[in-house]
Amino acid sequence: MSHGTGPTRWQAAWLQGARRRGPMACLLWPVSLLYRSLIALRRRLYAAGIFQVHRVDVPVIVVGNVVVGGAGKTPCTIALVAHLQARGWRPGVVSRGHGRSGTGVTHVGADTPATEAGDEPLLIHRRTGAPVCVASRRVDAARALRAAHPQVNVLVCDDGLQHLALGRELAVVVFDDRGSGNGWLLPAGLLREPWPPAPGMSFRPDIVLRQGREGGQTAAAAAPGMPTFDAVRRLATHATGPQGQRIPLTELRGQDLVATAGIARPEVFFDMLHERGLSLVQQVALPDHADASVYAALLRDCPHPVICTEKDAVKLFALLPPGAPDAPVRAWAVPLELTPDPAFFAAIDARLAALQADR
Repeated sequence: MSHGTGPTRWQAAWLQGARRRGPMACLLWPVSLLYRSLIALRRRLYAAGIFQVHRVDVPVIVVGNVVVGGAGKTPCTIALVAHLQARGWRPGVVSRGHGRSGTGVTHVGADTPATEAGDEPLLIHRRTGAPVCVASRRVDAARALRAAHPQVNVLVCDDGLQHLALGRELAVVVFDDRGSGNGWLLPAGLLREPWPPAPGMSFRPDIVLRQGREGGQTAAAAAPGMPTFDAVRRLATHATGPQGQRIPLTELRGQDLVATAGIARPEVFFDMLHERGLSLVQQVALPDHADASVYAALLRDCPHPVICTEKDAVKLFALLPPGAPDAPVRAWAVPLELTPDPAFFAAIDARLAALQADR
């Protein structure tokens, strides 16, 4: 059984070079200078009003990253939405919905297919219960969500740091243990935009959140004068099943399991499962936003229970027929939890309080 599609030889070489200034990165460095120029031009056009920045009538908090691949944006968004709800806010979430089939506006419900909602927006809605709307233009999603849910009084834009067309009152940039890689922009490095940002640069992030695994070191990605906080990333102590079952993760120890992950860095998930003492007879790395047919083939050919991320589960669980209450569970999902320093939430609260005072 082999359904994994790990990086090609060239992709692996590029990733290695993008984390250090090796020969391939040096060859690509002149191209990264062109990319830097295009980014700077785009920002200037937005700052000058040639490209329009659209604003909505409630505060917008953007969560994003400046490196390619997953850096923990969605767990940060979930944690932020949960905090806002606990503080009495009524947040909504907007996203582009990467990997979905459509481009128009979609209001995400618990039963919306992942192909229409996107993996992350569907996960965010199921975890938080907050209204979620997706569209290829986040501005359209924001306006549609406000029209459908007038009670919403703050918007969180998931993965919207480079989407300058939607005005924001607060921007959070998330880093994982890769930090800023080799410090160069694409394609010579991992960066989507210069880091640290130059003083006075338009559309600078407001807050840095550096997340790392429990007991590990967070990457040095602070920027001068920018509030920087740390967060711990860990697996939950339980796993969930397709019918809402919930068991302690320790109950899966001793079983032969096949782990799968269709995320930007599947090896991180596999390592965390090993650290919890689980026996993985196979690790199947899938492309980010893998097609449902890949999960179907995995379930068809796999003789062992499958363990996956919550993001994978939005597609994988939908393929499983309802089973009898006492039937063996064929797949489990393990939630990923992000616990920011309380000072991070205090900084968010202070900024929102200041915005309320100004309105």
